[in-house]
Amino acid sequence: MYDIMLLFLAGLLAGSMNALAGGGSFVSLPALISVGVPSVAANATSTLALFPGGMASSWVYRDGVRSVCGVDVAPIAIVTVIGGVAGSLLLLLTPSRIFDGILPWLLLVATLMLAAGPRLSAQLKTQARPSVLAFATVQFFLGLYGGYFGGAVGLMMLAAWSALGGGDIKSLNPTRMVMVTAANAVAVVVFVLAGAIVWQECIPMTIGAVIGGWIGAHIGRRLPSSVVRVLTLAVAILTTAVFFSRAYL
Repeated sequence: MYDIMLLFLAGLLAGSMNALAGGGSFVSLPALISVGVPSVAANATSTLALFPGGMASSWVYRDGVRSVCGVDVAPIAIVTVIGGVAGSLLLLLTPSRIFDGILPWLLLVATLMLAAGPRLSAQLKTQARPSVLAFATVQFFLGLYGGYFGGAVGLMMLAAWSALGGGDIKSLNPTRMVMVTAANAVAVVVFVLAGAIVWQECIPMTIGAVIGGWIGAHIGRRLPSSVVRVLTLAVAILTTAVFFSRAYL
């Protein structure tokens, strides 16, 4: 009963975080690992558990979806999905022991990108927009990262788009939410077909994530982007520190 409540609450918080700026897996992934799920299975299960919440948030945000850096939504989605398939297949080929060592570094990269995004964006404002090919290349690797790791891909997307001059975090949030959901959709299909989901732990987390995603999306439309960024960055730093201590201390 304790595990079920823990997973439900983790899903609730993770779904809310994903709706606000991303980073829900900073909560859902350690929660699953803490109840005994191996890291690769935990990553796959977390992706599925947070997916319905992402769909709920995407529906709330649907009117705010727009092009990014002059690239329309449809091409962004196609490239993201292709990357998501490649990343999810790569995850299934990675042994849990190796993934345990990689995971803290993935979290660190995501945290640093989130922290540096606005500063990089300010430095690039006087430069021309990236070409469609350059943007598509970046987006493919974001999709691959999302399919492989799942955790913090929303943060990575916001940070990369912000650095490329796509706008502030709050204005990019609706498109980010839809793209993360698209990448997760194909990853979920791959994980389910491969039998990588731990269903007993997945169900309570999914229920919490749906509720949290709906609540978080409504809150996110009213919160200043600076508040959203600071709160998400605080959670990212804490979780990254925990995973480094777990892996190396």
